Amino acid sequence: MRDGHRHWRRALLVALALVALQLGSLVAPAYACGCGAMVPQSGRQLSVKQETSAVRWDGHTEQIVMRLTVDGNAPKAAWIMPVPSRATVKLGDRHLFDQLEELSEPVHRTRSHFWPRDGDWPFAKTRSVGDGAPNAAAKPPVEVVGRERLGPFDVARLTATDPTALRDWLTRNGFQLPPALATELRPYVEQKWEYVAIRLAPDQPGQTLGGPLDPLSLTFTSDHLVYPMRLSRLAKTPQTLNLYVLAAHRMETASPIGGAAPETLFAGRIEHPSGSLADLVGRTNPVYLTTLTQYFPHPPEITGDHELRAAPDDTPFQRAWYTDELTTVGGVPAWLLTAGGVLAALGAGGGLTIRARRTARR
Repeated sequence: MRDGHRHWRRALLVALALVALQLGSLVAPAYACGCGAMVPQSGRQLSVKQETSAVRWDGHTEQIVMRLTVDGNAPKAAWIMPVPSRATVKLGDRHLFDQLEELSEPVHRTRSHFWPRDGDWPFAKTRSVGDGAPNAAAKPPVEVVGRERLGPFDVARLTATDPTALRDWLTRNGFQLPPALATELRPYVEQKWEYVAIRLAPDQPGQTLGGPLDPLSLTFTSDHLVYPMRLSRLAKTPQTLNLYVLAAHRMETASPIGGAAPETLFAGRIEHPSGSLADLVGRTNPVYLTTLTQYFPHPPEITGDHELRAAPDDTPFQRAWYTDELTTVGGVPAWLLTAGGVLAALGAGGGLTIRARRTARR
C-alpha cells in the first residue's frame, strides 16, 4: 500500500510540474522583432519568426514595406517602429514579396565534366550540387500626430521626448511596454526620432495572430538609407532579417551590427520594372535590386541600426544551382570512347611493332 501511495504521489508531482512549465510558457512575452518591437497583450506570447522588408531609397525619401511572420497565442499585439522623420503609413502589397523573391532566385545551369564522378556510370545514381554570393521643447512628452485604421491595423504616429511618457501612453491605451524597451528607445528620443505604434488584431473574434501578417508601408524623409534594428536587442530568440534594397546602385551594409556577416543573395539592375515592383519604384526608370539576408544568433549583441551605403561598384551577382552532367557522344560517355580509342591505338601500335620485329628476323 505504501508503495502504491508513493507512486501516486510521484505521478501527481510530475503532473503538477508539467502544468507549471506549460503555464510558464504561456505567459512568457516576446517583445522584439527584427526592426521594431512586438508587444503582445498581457499574459500572452508572440514571437516573430521572420522579418522581410523591401526598402526603396532615392537619395531623399525612404520607403519600407515590411512583412512579419509571427507565431504565438496572442489575439492582439502592438508593434512599435522608430523612424527618423514623420512617416506616412499605408497597407503594403503582399504580391511585392513574391515578385522580389522570384527575381532573386538562383539561376539553374548545367555544367559538363569529362571523367565519371559519383553518380555517373559505372558508379551510383545522379545528383545535383549547388554553388553560391522641429523643436521638441514646445511639445508635450507624447504627441499623437496621426491615427488611422488600415485593414486589421490601428496605426498611431507619435512623437515623444521621454521614453517613460511613451511607455505610459501605451499603457493607457491597453498595451504594456517593458521597462527595458523604454531604455532602448532613449537613443531615438535623443535623436528626435518619431514612432509608429500599430495595434494588430485578427479579423475574426477569437482568432490568434499567426503566420505572415499583411505588409505595412512606411514612407519618410531621410538623407541616408537606414533600417532601424536597435530594438531587436530585446529579442529572446535568434532573428533572421531579409532585405530587398531598391536604389540607384548596388548597396551594402556599413557593418554587421553584431550579427553574422550579411549574405548577398542577388544584385542586379532591373531595367523594366513591372507589376507590384513598378507600383513601388515606377515604370519608367530602372532600379538596382540588392537582396541581403542576415542571421542574428544572439540579438542582445546588436549594436545599433543598419546603415546601408553604395557598394564600390555595381557588379551583378546571382546564385547558381548547377546540375553536373557527364559528357557523352551519341549517348556513350566520351571518356569511354576516348579510353577505348587509346586502347585500340595502343593495340594497333603493338601489333605493328611485333610484325616489324618478325620481318627483321627474316
